[in-house]
Amino acid sequence: MKLYELTIHEASELLAAGETSSVELTEETLERILAVDNDVKAYLTLTPEEALAQARAADEHRAAGEDTPLLGIPMAIKDVLCTEGIPTTCGSRILENFIPPYDGTAVARLRASGAILLGKTNTDEFAMGSSTENSAFFTTHNPWDLDRVPGGSSGGSAAAVAADECLGALGTDTGGSVRQPASLCGVVGLKPTYGRVSRYGLIAFASSLDQIGVLTKDVTDAAILLRSIAGHDPHDSTSMDVPVPDYTAALTDDLRGNEGMRVGVPKEYFIEGMQPEVEAAVRAAVDVLAGLGAEVQEVSLPHTDYALPVYYLIALAEASSNLARYDGVRYGLRVDNGGLIETYKATRGQGFGTEVKRRIMLGTYALSAGYYDAYYLKAQKARTLIKADFDAAFEQVDVIVAPTSPTTAFRIGEKVDDPLQMYLSDVFTLSMNLAGICGLSLPCGFDADGLPIGLQVMGPAFGEERVLRVAYAYEQATDWHTRRPPL
Repeated sequence: MKLYELTIHEASELLAAGETSSVELTEETLERILAVDNDVKAYLTLTPEEALAQARAADEHRAAGEDTPLLGIPMAIKDVLCTEGIPTTCGSRILENFIPPYDGTAVARLRASGAILLGKTNTDEFAMGSSTENSAFFTTHNPWDLDRVPGGSSGGSAAAVAADECLGALGTDTGGSVRQPASLCGVVGLKPTYGRVSRYGLIAFASSLDQIGVLTKDVTDAAILLRSIAGHDPHDSTSMDVPVPDYTAALTDDLRGNEGMRVGVPKEYFIEGMQPEVEAAVRAAVDVLAGLGAEVQEVSLPHTDYALPVYYLIALAEASSNLARYDGVRYGLRVDNGGLIETYKATRGQGFGTEVKRRIMLGTYALSAGYYDAYYLKAQKARTLIKADFDAAFEQVDVIVAPTSPTTAFRIGEKVDDPLQMYLSDVFTLSMNLAGICGLSLPCGFDADGLPIGLQVMGPAFGEERVLRVAYAYEQATDWHTRRPPL
């Protein structure tokens, strides 16, 4: 096995035993990137010199007796997270030359843990998309089939993990943007509870929905990586001051235990138009969980049908407000065009892509006088009902399992001219962001074309331990996570 094929915990064990060095691990991973990224196009920015310098420092720290699970581990960062001295573009021309003067909290915590930052991964512009085709620079390709999308908006991070171009990565999830690309790329994607991970340094799309998540090769790595970035942060007023458990302690391959595990299957998540192979794989996964001792029962989330319109009303309204700051005056692109208003128009007209403009316009309309009560306020009320559905369900069960995406990876260009079909790619993930709960996607099968299928495990607020326990038990009982793309 090549070093870049290792999981985080496998590499950490080799490093601790002195069987390899962080420099060797980082060099091999950089060589892997050079060998395959011209095809995958996962990275927007690479920082090889800085990465090797960090690797040398990590080896020195380890020689001095320091040891943490991420010390010397090469990682990738989605390019919507601020990184000091490294371009942070959000996949947009309007921030093409923006270099932040500080690290976001999640990035800073990775650095403090000794992780190696290889570079910044591609993303749909301002994280607005489900395929990474909305990047202003280029489209990332799915390592399982280079003619297909990797999902989005964290498609660059998911593809980098799947293609062994890093050992783990950070992404962001506003409506499924960690879990959906994890499903399409056959990796693990974990979205924590809103408030579990600080959003300080995350360039905002929709502030009440955005959450930083992790993409890894297996569930153990997701537990390790989440613990390293989670925790209260005084810089973020939405960051919750609650204890961060040792998530790896929750990992067990037995779901019986002292109290057992109750697994709910929502009838609303098996819909007409879903790819039959996806439904078959997810139902088979439920049977595996039952065989592991889980008590399986059907649950209902009756307001699921409203999640898509509610999400797009709220997310787009918040986006129109958040993106108002990009005006050519303070930072980012500036296109002088005479007067102030003309400069605003020219800067935003040239700096933003089509999808971002569409969302700004729709969000501004929903917030405008005469429409606020009819659209935005009503959407917020419906959001409360969606959250109440989950609260009621979690009184009956410990976790909920469902498909992550209604289909496997679609072809590049297939949905780019049909925004509604693109939006439907996230139909099974949106509700969790509206409710602020946690969830994880992991591989549960493949379709006839050899494309990965994702199983979604959802838990209540701050229920990451439950989610990880169920996901780990399923992972250990199957071999889907061991399969690698034929790249």
